[in-house]
Amino acid sequence: MLIGCPAEIKNQEYRVGITPAAAQEAVANGHDVIIQKGAGAGAGFPDEEYTAAGARIVDTAEEIFATAEMVVKVKEPQPAERAQLRKDQILFTYLHLAPDAAQTADLLESGVTAIAYETVTDRMGGLPLLAPMSEVAGRLAPQVGSWTLQKANGGRGVLMGGVPGVAPAKVTVIGGGVVGTHAAKIAAGMGADVTVLDMSLPRMRYLDDVYGGTFKTRYASKGNTAELVAESDMVIGAVLIPGAAAPKLVSRAMLSTMKPGAAIVDVAIDQGGCFETSHATTHDDPIYEVDGIMHYCVANMPGAVARTSTIALGNVTMPFMIALANKGWKEACAADPHLMNGLNTHAGKLTYAAVGEALGLDYISTDEALKI
Repeated sequence: MLIGCPAEIKNQEYRVGITPAAAQEAVANGHDVIIQKGAGAGAGFPDEEYTAAGARIVDTAEEIFATAEMVVKVKEPQPAERAQLRKDQILFTYLHLAPDAAQTADLLESGVTAIAYETVTDRMGGLPLLAPMSEVAGRLAPQVGSWTLQKANGGRGVLMGGVPGVAPAKVTVIGGGVVGTHAAKIAAGMGADVTVLDMSLPRMRYLDDVYGGTFKTRYASKGNTAELVAESDMVIGAVLIPGAAAPKLVSRAMLSTMKPGAAIVDVAIDQGGCFETSHATTHDDPIYEVDGIMHYCVANMPGAVARTSTIALGNVTMPFMIALANKGWKEACAADPHLMNGLNTHAGKLTYAAVGEALGLDYISTDEALKI
């Protein structure tokens, strides 16, 4: 199979879909790999490393979209890229379709077979291709939140760890999954007073057993959420419903109860965000203010640490990429129900229920898709 990897064109996105190690693995399996010139530069992978791995460098993304049987990316295809997708081509990347009607419509019109990293599952019910980026984003969230809290950025001017005689920042993390756990660990490590809200008692028992004394847990009732949001200097939104739009857990009315200059970091913004007042921003202009509360809602947070993120992502996507190339998407998905869960569109049909429900679109089962 001819596998292609274009350079990412989303604002300030420096990651790359295929590492030299993944290219070498694909070539060793008998496949051809083409990489757009300079695609890996932002992550510290020069073209020479790809050619040494057996890949071929091409000048333009147009050549990749026109010839590759499978296109491997990091972020969702942008409008100019979507216009080049075609039927009988595999797109393997993050999609986050539930809050993105325009992208969904374009993918359906193209007929492309789109497999989304964020909906591939594992035997434990986890999301293995989302997990490493969730870890990165979770660890970044307190870091960017502390920057947002600085007075020069419109924040309260509160230091995360305080100093002797001055209380540390109060941080609430909504969601105790991968993002929330990593965010809480880092925020607590910075010296903040951290509480994690979650609705799963087993998960809270786990967090208490493993991290008891590092941060606290509270049940995520409406009352507890409102109380902690009002008290916090920083609130980190870390809630995920696989493939679906994020629930709006903090209303605009709740902002009036927060301290002026408090910071919100919405890590769920890829799925529409879990704060009513959230809208996606970029690394160029990451912060905005609503009712005196500073919002950090960058949709590709891991892109800021492109090398770490690219290597972490490549470690988990490579085996699935090789399976798709070795077997073709139908055989690979039929043999692996967890990979099958990644199928979002095929031949003009939507194949992921949560996206259909979020956007009010008809959808078919993945079993039906296999027959098309």
